[in-house]
Amino acid sequence: MYSREIELTGHIIDSLIIPKALDLIMDMGGDFNIHEFQVGKRKKDISYAKIEVKGKSEEHLGEILDELSEIGALVVEIHEVELEPSPKAKTFPNEFYSTTNHPTYIRYDNKWINVEEIEMDCAIVVDSENNRAYCKPMVHIKKGEMVVVGREGIKVIPPERPRGKLGVFEFMSSDASTEKPFKSIMSKTAQEIRRIKDKGGKIALVGGPAIVHTGSAPILAQMIREGIIDVLFAGNALATHDIENALYGTSLGVSIKTGETVTRGHRHHIYAINQINQSGSIKEAVDQGILNEGIMYECVKNKVPFVLAGSIRDDGPLPDVITDILEAQDEMRKYVQEVDMVIMIATMLHSIAVGNILPSEVKSICVDISPSTVTKLSDRGSAQVIGIVTDVGAFLPMLYQELKK
Repeated sequence: MYSREIELTGHIIDSLIIPKALDLIMDMGGDFNIHEFQVGKRKKDISYAKIEVKGKSEEHLGEILDELSEIGALVVEIHEVELEPSPKAKTFPNEFYSTTNHPTYIRYDNKWINVEEIEMDCAIVVDSENNRAYCKPMVHIKKGEMVVVGREGIKVIPPERPRGKLGVFEFMSSDASTEKPFKSIMSKTAQEIRRIKDKGGKIALVGGPAIVHTGSAPILAQMIREGIIDVLFAGNALATHDIENALYGTSLGVSIKTGETVTRGHRHHIYAINQINQSGSIKEAVDQGILNEGIMYECVKNKVPFVLAGSIRDDGPLPDVITDILEAQDEMRKYVQEVDMVIMIATMLHSIAVGNILPSEVKSICVDISPSTVTKLSDRGSAQVIGIVTDVGAFLPMLYQELKK
């Protein structure tokens, strides 16, 4: 059998990395010998394992090593990364390395280089003049750029579960369940938000129109006004119904205060879009005194950036909505590398989209009344997301109340 030695280091016992690695080798038809195993005795101590991995052929061994690298395994015999030029624009070379959202390093010019702007399902491009490496999506690849191919010289560092008392954000691959201790999670979430804000960190919110439908828009507006939320990602619907609520007191034609359908209220959201179109933009509507309250009003008044990404089902849309999906992705990428936490509320498509471009180090919370939304995020690779299955109408008021304690 063909064989290579790998190393695993860190909290590999508490994070269950060791059993995962051994199960993976056996499940893929390989074999192994453990040559060295050092167990960290104290909470801050790390553990170390050196394992010989065996495969039936060089290709089979390579497939096993590929999978092991995703959980942090590093081949002992370190080689430099292999580079190949892109054959044409928006095209990777064959056998390019497809990135994860975990911190990644490459071995280049006898040094480990951090891969900047990491996100999943992209390629690594090397700037040889400046000895830097970047994560690049396919759409931005230029002809001739040097792209990492194969498996050699790549180090991935997945999230770990440290020893000792665990906080809410240390539970990786957390299942979505309505049976979780909701109040406890809410309290710890508020504590983490305060910790982030106290050290000058940034928090992004990804929101769906249910925030407005459930009457929670004033609370989110207050959080923006108080500087708790630093950037907003949403679609045409949240902004439209927020503005409809500000202008007419309705959302989808239903009165927010009484819950009753308003006569001819079905046209209110179109009227709201038309009013903003007449002004020219959301900001101009605020400047002209037409829009005087709500989520979008607070974003403008407090200079909180927002990205509104369009979809094929949008009415209007509002003039601020980015209808080119690639442009919308790039606009979101400007902010995700700088945020410390993302709160995703009641929007499956936007939550998954943002999750796909988030580094795994960013603390993430997904709130939805449907468990499948959280599950899809985790299945798609965003294992760091904490799922809270509840109605957004209950979540935001309780979170704000915890923040005020």
